Amino acid sequence: MSKRRQSQRSRPKARVRADGSTANGQRPRPEAAASAPKGQVEARVKTRAMASAGGKSAAAAAASAQSAASAASPVPSGNRPDFAQIFANPSFRRSLWLLNAGVIGLLLSQGIPHDYGFLELGALFTLSVYDLALAMLGLALGAAMAETRRDFATVIAIFLGVLVIMLTFFDPIFRLILSSPLGEVLYLIAPTAVMLTGASLWLTGRYRQWAVMLAAGVVAFAFSLFVGLDDIGVGLLDFAFGTVMSALWLVLAPALMLRHFRGPWLKIPSRIVGSWLVVIGIIVLVSLYVPMPLKAPALPDPSQPDGGAIELQIPDDGSAPTLNGETLDLDGTGEPDEPAVDPVSPEPPAATEAAPDTTTPPKP
Repeated sequence: MSKRRQSQRSRPKARVRADGSTANGQRPRPEAAASAPKGQVEARVKTRAMASAGGKSAAAAAASAQSAASAASPVPSGNRPDFAQIFANPSFRRSLWLLNAGVIGLLLSQGIPHDYGFLELGALFTLSVYDLALAMLGLALGAAMAETRRDFATVIAIFLGVLVIMLTFFDPIFRLILSSPLGEVLYLIAPTAVMLTGASLWLTGRYRQWAVMLAAGVVAFAFSLFVGLDDIGVGLLDFAFGTVMSALWLVLAPALMLRHFRGPWLKIPSRIVGSWLVVIGIIVLVSLYVPMPLKAPALPDPSQPDGGAIELQIPDDGSAPTLNGETLDLDGTGEPDEPAVDPVSPEPPAATEAAPDTTTPPKP
């Protein structure tokens, strides 16, 4: 027997504890772990099962509470509108018919040759004032974004009320405007109305509502000035009624249709339209309404005869006129006219000699 085997046999055996671990800190034996009391293992399993069951029940309770809260407070519409439900809404169909009726009437008016009446001329006049017509479309977008029906009706009422009052009492109101400092800057009213409408679409909440109401009054005031100053004096009632109906259609019909799509997603398009209106107002102000300086007549060219001056002489005797001493060819023949006889000349015209008498005297 070798010394190695004797040394291994002579080593003291480690004592095993009750739980299966050795006294020298070694790991518990597999057979000792298997022989552990079954009661402890079962208790641990039951504890874990109860904990997991309690966690699942708590999670289920939280999910049910969250679903109940979501059912109590619905998600605000706007991110993904239900187009099928919107198109099936009878009020949306009525607003769409109102918008299409105006478009169809405009196409028929321009496509069928006929004599225009004052009512139709008034309706077409509203569309001819293109900058204020665009401002009315901006008001329609602002009214569509109103939070309540009352706010929506307030915007429409302010626009219609200012327009009707101005057209009804236009003469005394306009005389009052001319006597005030506002009469000197009337050309600024229409661009200001367009820019104010565009700026109001950038605001949110109640600030947007107050700004849209202010813009509605200014746009109606500016448009009434166009209607009153362009009055031809005949058919005033029909012409004014046509302008009011056309302007009301421009604001009301798009607003009723867009109101079905209102929501947070409409903020970005409204701000885009508002930016366009501000830019259009600035362009209109610079190009059309600011008084331009008068152009002075061009100076004569010194290289031309008589310093570039034009001298046209028309004789009293009916002969051809002369331009800078040259006879004008009015007949288009290009042949020079015969020189006219100067009536002041002392020399009389040469008399024609009489022809000799060739007759022979009679014979005796």
